[in-house]
Amino acid sequence: MFFELIILFFSILLLLILSGFFSGSETALTASTRSRLTGLSNKGHKNAKTAIELLNKKESLIGAILLGNNLVNILASALATSLAIKIFGDTGVAYAVVIMTALIVIFAEILPKTYALTNSEKLALTVSPIFRPIVYLLWPVTWMMEKIVFFILSIFNIRLEKNMRVLSVEDEIRGTLDLHHKEGRLYKSDKDMVTGVLDLAQVTVEDVMVHRSNMFTVNIDDDPKKIINSVINSSFTRIPVWQNNDENIIGIIHSKHLLKIMSQNKDITRSDMMHSLIKPLFIPETTTLKEQLKMHLNTKKKLAIVVDEYGVLMGMISLEDIMEEIVGDITDEIDEGLTSVIKNEDGTLTINGSTEIRDINRIYNWNLPEEEANTLSGLIVHESRSFPSEGQVFNYYGFIFEILEVKNNLINKIKVSSFN
Repeated sequence: MFFELIILFFSILLLLILSGFFSGSETALTASTRSRLTGLSNKGHKNAKTAIELLNKKESLIGAILLGNNLVNILASALATSLAIKIFGDTGVAYAVVIMTALIVIFAEILPKTYALTNSEKLALTVSPIFRPIVYLLWPVTWMMEKIVFFILSIFNIRLEKNMRVLSVEDEIRGTLDLHHKEGRLYKSDKDMVTGVLDLAQVTVEDVMVHRSNMFTVNIDDDPKKIINSVINSSFTRIPVWQNNDENIIGIIHSKHLLKIMSQNKDITRSDMMHSLIKPLFIPETTTLKEQLKMHLNTKKKLAIVVDEYGVLMGMISLEDIMEEIVGDITDEIDEGLTSVIKNEDGTLTINGSTEIRDINRIYNWNLPEEEANTLSGLIVHESRSFPSEGQVFNYYGFIFEILEVKNNLINKIKVSSFN
């Protein structure tokens, strides 16, 4: 009798240990990230490949773990009930329920899962070689269980695909970046650069192009000396050239080509200018930045002219404009730098109406909408459904916008302050 009780006791203890092993392994394997395991695999860690292989068969893995965990829990409870009845009689059933519930919850659930959450990759690498044969051994049972589950869900018109992903890879990357940034482990500038790369496929050239009203161009019919002076006095290397009207772009003049002609010690004629022009690259305004970046690389042209569906000039975009969407504003010793935003002593900002909303959001971490307008003035006009006049004040999206200056039907300066 005594020997039988000892065997039951140690059998229950062993089953509780197995239950904790299954519970901790489940948490460790499901909490491990594929990206981290892939990195370990690339460094030559053999068990990392096994862990990734198991995660790629998540349904079979979870089925095998749950099957094993429930088997040992049920068996442990049955043995505990038998042991309690032998010791306490019929009242032992109640004692077994209370004691086993406490033991399973504490030692087979909370304790191993807490450890697994804090050491997920480490534990996953340890247990993955053990679970690989278990998953293959229990595959027929887990396969049948999967079919039953999918059939029951189909009755309620719930369709699931195996190994389906709730989030896209892009959303997972964005979520990871936001999480690490909030936790202080990733600088905002680094986060903005990575998200800038992801945004290339969604943002169109219309959103970042230089509008035609702000384009610096030259007229090919002007005196060649005047054109040369305009090129020299500008801060641009490539300049669009027009003829007859300022929307008829006939080519791109490169300052380096002018230098070659001038080095020949002869007067530059209009014919020399025409022969030195680069054939312009025309693109539709709906082109994404990702497509445009590929186009720049394939054509080896760093400047493109943007037109609408009717062929009307909309603006221009350069390779530098696309790079600025990734790394932020780029200035050199010639550029004057960003002067569209001025911080006032009282904490408010004076912003040019032509400043792009994307730039404002990136610099100040605001969340102004970018769908309906590209510039701050465009946003105010869209929201007010009218053209504001000087002195008007608007409250939108948690900010106070005061119109400071209006010229030629354009909002030039806006004072912005926060409700907070």
